[in-house]
Amino acid sequence: MSGPGGGLLVAGTTSDVGKSMVTAGICRWLARNGVRVAPFKAQNMSNNSSVVVGADGRGGEIGRAQAMQARACGTTPDVRFNPVLLKPGRDRSSQVVLLGEAVTTATVSDYRALQPRLARAAFGALAELRSEYDVVVCEGAGSVTEVNLRSGDFVNMGLARHAGFPVVVVGDADRGGVAATLFGALALLEPADQRLVSGFVVNKFRSDLSLLRPGLAGLSALTGRPVHGILPFSTEVWLDAEDLHAYGRVLGRPGPPHGTEWLRVVVIGVPHMSNVTDAEALAAEPGVRVRFGLEPADLLDADLVVLPGSKATVDDLGWLRRAGLAGMVARHAAAGRPVLGICGGFQMLAESVRDDVESRCGSVPGLGLLPVRIAFAERKKLALSSGTALGARVHGYEIHHGAVVAGDPEPLLVDAAGRGEGAVAANVYGTHWHGLFESDEFRRRFLTVVARQAGRAGFRPAPDTCFAAIRERALDILGDLVEQHLDTAALRHLIEAGPAPELPFVPPGAPAAVPFP
Repeated sequence: MSGPGGGLLVAGTTSDVGKSMVTAGICRWLARNGVRVAPFKAQNMSNNSSVVVGADGRGGEIGRAQAMQARACGTTPDVRFNPVLLKPGRDRSSQVVLLGEAVTTATVSDYRALQPRLARAAFGALAELRSEYDVVVCEGAGSVTEVNLRSGDFVNMGLARHAGFPVVVVGDADRGGVAATLFGALALLEPADQRLVSGFVVNKFRSDLSLLRPGLAGLSALTGRPVHGILPFSTEVWLDAEDLHAYGRVLGRPGPPHGTEWLRVVVIGVPHMSNVTDAEALAAEPGVRVRFGLEPADLLDADLVVLPGSKATVDDLGWLRRAGLAGMVARHAAAGRPVLGICGGFQMLAESVRDDVESRCGSVPGLGLLPVRIAFAERKKLALSSGTALGARVHGYEIHHGAVVAGDPEPLLVDAAGRGEGAVAANVYGTHWHGLFESDEFRRRFLTVVARQAGRAGFRPAPDTCFAAIRERALDILGDLVEQHLDTAALRHLIEAGPAPELPFVPPGAPAAVPFP
């Protein structure tokens, strides 16, 4: 393989074309072939993040997709894999996480002034990774052709230009018009950027290949660039999505129940939902149907209602009330059926929430279903945690500003230091820990308890579901798809030799300079 410093940028025609999964698949393929490979996304925008702990013991956070890609590489997640993370909050602003640490909150106008600092950090992180790994597989953000964002860009073509990396552009066949979108993405780039775009990949194709091949042959003839392969749509790849839109309304592919009854779980899709990936381990259980709820009627037949994490707890609490969902949650709990709050969702279940950090609204009433009071601290807690719950060992991670400051509830779990965490009040549960349900024995015991409370006596959790194995299998599927359906010899050559030489210019090229918003 190449010497230290080889690389590739996987870009896309739009958001949600599958860049993260294609990147993970390429990483898995390379790792299988003995290549020391690292993932990289200069800047991600997502409220789904993972906690990583550095050699100094300090916690940091990165986009969840980059943590997943690190697993595909067989390496430990590192804050350098996603040096800039933007976490959208309220008022069209985002928390800016730089090399794992939240440094400020920025609006669009603030971001322009921050951009040079963020670019320096991203380029510095990439340089370090190139010195330590054989190959760095980079993921772009949004569209490769963001003409209004090209000035100062350090994520897409700005990154490729800086590093001299070849670029493969991914298009989504499931949306239709994939040849047109691939052509347009290339044709609106300036000549120097076009010279780095060395080929295309078609993703999520569901139909007969003979229908698509003539169009792709025409695309190659028009652009002088090959299509490196066509990846089929896979229903097996659904873990570690970065937002609600990527999931759809039903999460995963629920298998038939191990017992005689299904357990129906509704996750309320609050507007600033964060780290909803907690629900993925529930959805991996046979007989557990997890879907997202956005209106009161969605809760009518729910057995377990889940309030997920939130990047704007107070705002989302207000949305619950305006949408009529707060009353539905209260009635669900009053009927003796189980309710679970995770992180921001736990905070919403409290008697009150004092927030002088995110919303700066001061103290507001919570839903009052758990006997605790919450207050926000300026410094975010980031930690990997372990303990016991329901007699089972549990592992998770913490990523929150809010903390319990009053109340003496029955704890949901006890951490490794013997301290209680979370709260239980009959059929209502809350915790600040994410990732609890990835602990298989705890998940089985918890589902058994809530099924009984919901009146689903016929539900039985499967005794052998291993979430870690399911996640590894998903990564193997991605690696298989790359090996079986992409021209890996061509990808290997790009990584080793760099951009293809003498690629033709495709008019019209980039429009006149577009000012940053």
